[in-house]
Amino acid sequence: MNKAQLKELLIQALEHERGGVEVYTTAVECAVNEDLKEEWQKYLGETRRHVEVLTGVFESLGLDIEEDSPGRRIVHDLGQSLVAAMQAALQAGQPEAAELVACECVVLAETKDHLNWELLGRCADKLRGAEAKILQSAAEEVEDQEDEHLYHTRGWCRELWIASLGMKAVLPPPEEKKQVKTAIGASRAEHSRDQMLKH
Repeated sequence: MNKAQLKELLIQALEHERGGVEVYTTAVECAVNEDLKEEWQKYLGETRRHVEVLTGVFESLGLDIEEDSPGRRIVHDLGQSLVAAMQAALQAGQPEAAELVACECVVLAETKDHLNWELLGRCADKLRGAEAKILQSAAEEVEDQEDEHLYHTRGWCRELWIASLGMKAVLPPPEEKKQVKTAIGASRAEHSRDQMLKH
């Protein structure tokens, strides 16, 4: 295990979760659909908890939660750019368009988040002793939530775009209705949407 790179992953993951709080705070402001707004408020609370979980990992491993790195700065700037994009969409005065921008920004943020936690889980599997237990405990608490954040919001994004194009959408999306938490489940849910439209 490259311990320096593991520390970098942890630094980026913490910075990304901190930025995720800002992303979700802004996304909630953009949400027009009440079900989506409620979902994102839930994810905002979970993301705040993820910051706490990672802070605990840093403390347990004796790492500095404020340690800087080029990767950390890039992650911070990317998060700020997502927030700025949503704010610009809000200011444009088209609520449904701002909601779509927010969906896309959340999907982009959650793609990185999902990867971070997948990698941390893999590291936990390869490590031994206290480090393994610390990372395993964190991953077990967070990973399923990250799956839900990504797959459900991707479903919302697709269906809201479909609705905006004048076609019939499934809202809330199939991923939400089927409580999807895996890539296979997300694929099955997406393929079930045509059947759902018939009912």
